[in-house]
Amino acid sequence: MSSFVWKFVGPGAGILATAIASRVTKKAWVAVTKSPPPDNPEDPDVAWREAIVWALASGAIIGLTRLIVERQAAAWYRKSFGELPPGLGPGDDGGAKANA
Repeated sequence: MSSFVWKFVGPGAGILATAIASRVTKKAWVAVTKSPPPDNPEDPDVAWREAIVWALASGAIIGLTRLIVERQAAAWYRKSFGELPPGLGPGDDGGAKANA
C-alpha cells in the first residue's frame, strides 16, 4: 500500500513544485528587470543575454523548489510509513550496493 501512495505523492509533489516555482520565477524576473520574462527564449528575436539569464534563473529556481518540496514529501512519507519511499533508500539509486 505504501508504494502505491508514493506513486501519487512523489510525482504530485514534483508537479506542484514546478507550478509554484514557475510563478515565483516570473514574479522575481519582473521585480528585478521591470519587464516581463521572454515568452519563448528559443525565439531568435529574443536577445541571447536575456534568453540565457532566463534559462539559468528559471532552471535554478525550479530545480531548487522541486528539491525542497520532494524532500519534504519524502520526509512525510517516512514519518507516515516508517521507511523511505521506494527508490530513495540506500542502494536504490541504481549504483553499487552499500555492502557490495
